[in-house]
Amino acid sequence: MLDWSQCPAVERIPGKVSGAWVFKNTRVPVRALFENLEDGARVDDFLEWFPGVMREQVEAVLHHAEQSLVAA
Repeated sequence: MLDWSQCPAVERIPGKVSGAWVFKNTRVPVRALFENLEDGARVDDFLEWFPGVMREQVEAVLHHAEQSLVAA
């Protein structure tokens, strides 16, 4: 399991989206990015569908996930 606490683009606040990790200053769960990518969406699609999320946040999340694989 990834340690999202080390990723500056996300936050988890008790009571906000049931305590799920979300993109900072949004209610969009990080999980939504990966689910959409798995279903064939492109990053540009995701950004269009979730306008509160910034490209830099998506890039930071993907980089964090990639780094966790390198460290494993």
